[in-house]
Amino acid sequence: MLARDFGLSLDGYLKMLGQQGRSAHTLSAYGRDLTELVRLLTEGSSETAQDLKRRDFVAALKRLSQQGLSERTLARKLSAWRQYCGWLVQSGMMDNDPTFNLKAPRLPERLPKALPQEELNHMLDSAPADDSLAVRDHALFELMYGSGLRLSEIHGLDLGDVLLDEGWVSVTGKGRKERQVPLSGKSVESLRAYLSERVAADGETALFTGKNGTRLGQRQIQKRLQAWAVRQGSGQHISPHMMRHSYASHLLQSSRDIRAVQELLGHSNLSTTQIYTKLDFDHLAKVYDEGHPRAKRKK
Repeated sequence: MLARDFGLSLDGYLKMLGQQGRSAHTLSAYGRDLTELVRLLTEGSSETAQDLKRRDFVAALKRLSQQGLSERTLARKLSAWRQYCGWLVQSGMMDNDPTFNLKAPRLPERLPKALPQEELNHMLDSAPADDSLAVRDHALFELMYGSGLRLSEIHGLDLGDVLLDEGWVSVTGKGRKERQVPLSGKSVESLRAYLSERVAADGETALFTGKNGTRLGQRQIQKRLQAWAVRQGSGQHISPHMMRHSYASHLLQSSRDIRAVQELLGHSNLSTTQIYTKLDFDHLAKVYDEGHPRAKRKK
């Protein structure tokens, strides 16, 4: 494929991703990264009519690296490049994939943050419910921790998704994949209290609504959680993502069933879930010390 033609199919590619159920945020990020790549390829070539080679993509990646971008950002951009080139090859518009086996910078391992079990449970048990907003927020936060839902999943819940008598919530996750997740007893209790006071505009189906009766926004949920954490005396910033991490790590510590935790979280790949096993090294070391015959030291 010629350098000058590389971006001609970008709109069609983004349209295809949208039809696959990718979020507006994902489409916007892919569009930015690929538009930037088109610019780098054309600026970096003296002749836009020349065939694209692997070295052109290596040079583009090097130019981005020289801008001081983080390794994580570079890896994300390269992932978008690979997927677009793979689609072009599959569609017959490119003979071979110049990004094949192109290495992204090595990412530093980042373990997810999780709150201590006792601290988080104490905060939830002592949460005030002195007005309708506090009752709603309590139900929100119980559901975050009790079922490990993503912020986008919480935001997208409708009334019909929550089956209180059966103890399940139906969730639409990434890529519009649906799964059922158990509700904790505390979640059921707090949701019943909230639903008796829920305010809703005409025709509004959202489970969680604001003062005006319309769906509660994601940013509003984040702000309410942080404000609640401050009132509860937490000394650190608490995000919906941290609540999900806490759910995953605490559940894995208790169950030791990584496959089950993978299903509950809605992870497509087990490797995504396996990072939580590293959070529990102290426990595993204790089990080893107590159980392995060669680990016991003479007194």
